[in-house]
Amino acid sequence: MNWTLLSPELFFLTAALVFLGISMSGRPDPERDYLTAVVLGAVGLGICLAYVPLRGDLFLGAYRVDLFSQTFKTLLAMGFFLIVCICNDLTGVAERHHPEFYLLLTASTLALMLLVSCVHLLPLYVALELSSYSLYVLVYLRVDLRQGVRAGLTYFLIGAAASAVMIFGLALLYGAAQSAYLADLMTALPGMLHQPMVAIGVLLALAGFFFKLAVFPFHFWAPDVYQGAPHQAAAYIATVSKVAAVAVLIRVAALTGGAGSFLTDALVALAIVSMTVGNLSALVQKDFKRLMAYSSIAQAGYVLIGILSMSPAGYGGAIFYALALLVMKVTCFLVLVAAAGGGRNMEIAGLAGLHRRSPILALALMMAVFSLAGIPPTIGFTGKFLVFKAAIAQGHVSLVLIAMINVVISLYFYLMVVRAAYLTEPQGPQPALLAPPLTRGLAYFLVALTVLAGIYPTPLITWADAAARGLM
Repeated sequence: MNWTLLSPELFFLTAALVFLGISMSGRPDPERDYLTAVVLGAVGLGICLAYVPLRGDLFLGAYRVDLFSQTFKTLLAMGFFLIVCICNDLTGVAERHHPEFYLLLTASTLALMLLVSCVHLLPLYVALELSSYSLYVLVYLRVDLRQGVRAGLTYFLIGAAASAVMIFGLALLYGAAQSAYLADLMTALPGMLHQPMVAIGVLLALAGFFFKLAVFPFHFWAPDVYQGAPHQAAAYIATVSKVAAVAVLIRVAALTGGAGSFLTDALVALAIVSMTVGNLSALVQKDFKRLMAYSSIAQAGYVLIGILSMSPAGYGGAIFYALALLVMKVTCFLVLVAAAGGGRNMEIAGLAGLHRRSPILALALMMAVFSLAGIPPTIGFTGKFLVFKAAIAQGHVSLVLIAMINVVISLYFYLMVVRAAYLTEPQGPQPALLAPPLTRGLAYFLVALTVLAGIYPTPLITWADAAARGLM
């Protein structure tokens, strides 16, 4: 067996073992743990980039390494690195649990990497569950046990229900196609989608990934979990786990080959309801993390528009949008970690005077929310343009009009964030916000990436399209 094909996975397994050893040493040292995580995250990202060209199958064809999977592994490694970079203020987790926190982050990332390469139903389900259980415990680790327990229990119960629905759907698909390999399903399903059992099986099988992506009606957990989890855990759930969900949704949607209108109609309905519910609910939010949760629900609807197009252009647009979500949401949580302090939750009003306390953080937040709103020239605008263009090419003009109405609605609450940071004065004198050098450097990098990917996205679009074409 060519073990080189598993280089990114083996590295993250080694990183997880490093944190397991540190946690068993029983000597808490937050600075050591943080620096170790940052170095390992940077090396992991470098390894994923270096091994993008790898191709091959493993484990009797149940595990595929191709441009599609390697692209998403790079995004996952990038997300892991960015999240550990904002763990410099991990006061939301007790110091004695920091090694376990990094261990669970690494284990979850490893599981998500396995997930995007699985082309067999059984290891795909096992990888999803491994990632989910790591995240349940991550949410539970909040130093404020009252919030952590409630959020962790909510996340676990709804996740378990989604998992049960998903495995039932997988069983229906296996029963219909008599095979658990995605390649066999790809051959059999397009001609069987007119059968209710198969169409329902595909939808139920997607339920677990709808849960990860917080798509309606699997979104109820998101606001409470975001609010109750440590900031960095909420950031990971809002970014890295959603990237993996997008990958598997694209791979499963590609199975159908665009045949059958039942699945497409169902995805159209889910996209419309997710966008509308997310944006309307966000209008009345005062807590910053709950606003981010409802924003994620709405953004999931935009991602679905690319996927339901059932075309290489749509899948490429969804891949680009996954990168955009990663950049935009990490930027928002970077500002939250720095501005809130002490791991406490913060209301939007708490951003008052941010432009005076830290001009770079205020600028980063403004660019992130402009990008989430789809204002040019940002990476979020390009992502929306790509998925809307793909949908129109497939005749979904009404859907795009509804999406654009939702974009207009979302402008209100995104601009309220900018208003709080730039136009609202704090009630009393506020000290300058002295962010660490790594935080400031990361803020500059994310602002630059947000703008550059909006002005000149061609290389990223070319990469995303090439990854998508590999599925067809």
